[in-house]
Amino acid sequence: MTPHENVRHEHGLWTHDHRFLGHGHAHAERRARAAMLLTAAFMVIEIAAGLIFGSMALLADGVHMATHVGALGLAAGAYWLARRHAANSRFTFGSGKFGDLAAFTSAIVLGLIAIGVAAESITRLLHPVTIVYSSALPIATVGLLVNLASAFILGGEDHEREHHHGHAHDHNLRAAYVHVLADAATSVLAIAALAAGLLFGLRWLDPAVGIAGACVIASWSYGLIRDSAMVLLDAEPDPALSRDIRGFVEAGLGARVADLHLWRVGPGHHSLIVSLVSPGEITAEDVKARLRQRHPDLSHVTVEVAVCADCPPEPPSLRSR
Repeated sequence: MTPHENVRHEHGLWTHDHRFLGHGHAHAERRARAAMLLTAAFMVIEIAAGLIFGSMALLADGVHMATHVGALGLAAGAYWLARRHAANSRFTFGSGKFGDLAAFTSAIVLGLIAIGVAAESITRLLHPVTIVYSSALPIATVGLLVNLASAFILGGEDHEREHHHGHAHDHNLRAAYVHVLADAATSVLAIAALAAGLLFGLRWLDPAVGIAGACVIASWSYGLIRDSAMVLLDAEPDPALSRDIRGFVEAGLGARVADLHLWRVGPGHHSLIVSLVSPGEITAEDVKARLRQRHPDLSHVTVEVAVCADCPPEPPSLRSR
């Protein structure tokens, strides 16, 4: 039995639940909510300022920040739903994919917003409008500080500690953290464009930065759509892990893998179904124990063993190892 799978005896049958929530789930939920509220407060100010002062760079940065608010809101909501339905038996493999569903939805919205920002920036590049640089520049600077504060709330150092200590990453929260850094980069571009316009009269640079901001949004949207869709479609998350499991079963246990399915059921949780053919008597529980000892992130393991009398000699007994 692993920490990921709670086993209990009920009515004479061994059963287990499917609580596949990520490491530090509740803490991640609080961080996402706090970062969302902070970013939303300034997002309103920045978008309004971009419209009032005519700055496309400032507006693009505000809209980008709005997408971040939406992503954080969906992330916080997904954490809450996953926690609320963790024990709901209707979810066959638990509620750990709520975060991936939220990420996929957010990514589609981001793609649409990127198209809108790019179109408006091109229009303003062809038909320039008056920009109040002296008023827009301070707001863009405060926007950068808000992004940095959000990054601190989301906890970059915590992510690094998890990486070095071998803990599973919460990809939903990590994506939000990386997105905040992208927001900060967009804010830096907006500040540079507004400063160049104020000091050197380079009016074209502001809508050009708006286009660059749209490209940043589109790039993040594409990456999030790709990654979250692969999880939702139960694609093999780690080919190297699958190869290691297959090699361990065949070389270490002396059996042959007839069928193997590996997919992600939550942050840091994988489910495995493997059918193997053995020349001698081995039990599914022995195989499961060995696999979980080798790969602790295998939270849900199903093993089917078929004994083949005509296969090569029986491997060394699992119990003697």
